[in-house]
Amino acid sequence: MNEESHPLSAFERRLQERSFLLADGAIGTNLFQAGLPPGDAPELWNIERPERIADLHGRFVEAGADIILTNSFGANACRLALHKAQDRVEELNQAAACIAKESASAGSQGTLVAGSIGPTGEIFAPLGTLEPEAAREIFAAQARALKAGGADLLWVETMSSYEEVEAALAGAATTGLATVCTLSFDTHGHTMMGISPTAFVNFCRSLPHPPISLGSNCGLGPAETLAGVISLAQACAEEIPITAKANCGIPEFVDGKSVHNGTPELMARYACLALDAGARIIGGCCGTTPTHLKAMREALDNHPKGPPPDLEAVIHELGSITSGAQAQLQGDTNDISLDAPPKRRRRRRS
Repeated sequence: MNEESHPLSAFERRLQERSFLLADGAIGTNLFQAGLPPGDAPELWNIERPERIADLHGRFVEAGADIILTNSFGANACRLALHKAQDRVEELNQAAACIAKESASAGSQGTLVAGSIGPTGEIFAPLGTLEPEAAREIFAAQARALKAGGADLLWVETMSSYEEVEAALAGAATTGLATVCTLSFDTHGHTMMGISPTAFVNFCRSLPHPPISLGSNCGLGPAETLAGVISLAQACAEEIPITAKANCGIPEFVDGKSVHNGTPELMARYACLALDAGARIIGGCCGTTPTHLKAMREALDNHPKGPPPDLEAVIHELGSITSGAQAQLQGDTNDISLDAPPKRRRRRRS
């Protein structure tokens, strides 16, 4: 479709104008540091402690974020039901987007707001009870509320199964907003449901509503995320912008608390290597603070893009990666069945 029939979104225009965009860091782990009790839903703070959400967003904007994600990762009806808040989807998501939008507008760089949409936590039929039609409506309800609150784009993240990716992207498509979709390749170079980076790219190509950008987030740390980015970039061949949002090192227990061990220097190295590997949107996931993000901003702004790093460079700069991820980078993976998307099932029109 041409631009006359499909005007570019602000997100797409930024991608055309800039060599990279810096996404923000962690929401949940930073809110735990700000006093959120373990086991509580971060999304409830959109109503109960909005000033703390705004403060975190503001510090990411000040650190140089071009994109900030809303505090809505678990704000779907399934996840909220765990906190008896399943009837508050519209309220909590609209509030999340409104808080982020106000924080973004306070900065000077025109920061965009991405509506975060995480997994339901349910298993899809026939192995589980969640039907695809119901899942699409669950995600659509969240997406519509995020748009109503002012989100500039939607950010489907930390997915692991084909069924949930398809349902989330179909739900997001009801808003007309541009969408990013990232998987967590945290099981020997695959998602826990067996999707490899190459299979993810092929699957997205088969969808009626593919994301504007696809990528890798969370997982086992910067090295593993970068391995996934390299594999994604090889499969995309610059056809689709790649997103990288790695955890800040590996979590360790310190004084009874889980703390990610990544330093600002490590995350700065990861950011530059991710750019070299082909990522256009780079940020941090669990454990990434505004201090880490500021180091990433400064490093990227002063980094001339180099050739894609090889396996040895990734390991030397960021640490070890699993054998499964290594095999994919070396082209000798034997899990061919996982590298082909499943046959699309015929479904009723909804």
